[in-house]
Amino acid sequence: MVVQSFLQYIRFEKRFSANTVLAYENDLKQFFEFQKKLYEVEAPSDINQSMVRSWMVSMMEKGVGARSVNRKITSLKTFYKFLLRRGDVKTNPLLKVISPKVSKRLPVFVDEAKMKLLFTEVNFGDGFDAIRDRLILELLYATGMRRAELIGLTDERIDLYQCQVKVLGKRNKERIIPFTSKLKDLIEEYLIARKEIAPFPNSFFVSSKGVSMYPKMVYRIVTERLSAVTTLDKKSPHILRHTFATHMLNHGADINSVKELLGHANLSATQVYTHNTIEKLKEVYKQAHPRA
Repeated sequence: MVVQSFLQYIRFEKRFSANTVLAYENDLKQFFEFQKKLYEVEAPSDINQSMVRSWMVSMMEKGVGARSVNRKITSLKTFYKFLLRRGDVKTNPLLKVISPKVSKRLPVFVDEAKMKLLFTEVNFGDGFDAIRDRLILELLYATGMRRAELIGLTDERIDLYQCQVKVLGKRNKERIIPFTSKLKDLIEEYLIARKEIAPFPNSFFVSSKGVSMYPKMVYRIVTERLSAVTTLDKKSPHILRHTFATHMLNHGADINSVKELLGHANLSATQVYTHNTIEKLKEVYKQAHPRA
């Protein structure tokens, strides 16, 4: 019962996204199933640091990556902070638990030349699907929005007069992202094509049958279209978010502005993209400096 109270707390008070709430729920379920099986313990107040460490070791022995383990530990920490505030537990078993080190990974992104190739040379085909697919790729690259934010778009959130889109991000935070007149033309073309399929749609993007887009469909569209220009292992919608941020910074955009466009809560989340910029500078230096 206390877990359900916690889930309601992060959903309605902390305003976590539905996906995050589901992830926290799964993490807690796995954790307490492990404790019940190994230690025959169910109550959160009976858990100690040793038990938490055993769970961590068990996951890592099964091949769960350090990044995933850290995310699950974060779920537990948030849960026990909640219990402490309510007085359900007297001590926090996560207090001295050290999360495994995670190797830093640079965000993967698509090269500028390949993105240009995608929009100038690749044939998207004809018909509604082609118009919609192109708009999805263009919109993700032009705004850096997340897949969930794209799926959550409605007609009311797109302002064609001012060329801007209002995005509902994590924790229901809204932000406004501008777009170009070129994108405006694509949106208008899509709206005309969509009218014949879905005169009164529930969301901005729909399938050829007129139903709202869903995550796997967006993922499939982006993956298939990017496959025409890149051999990257990852071709997800999030790669276009990385690409947007990297290209913006490479062209001199202010990092705080990029932070606002991405909807990051902290600047540190945006700074990771500056590493790509530095790597590009190194390449330019090696190619241009006579003694490099």
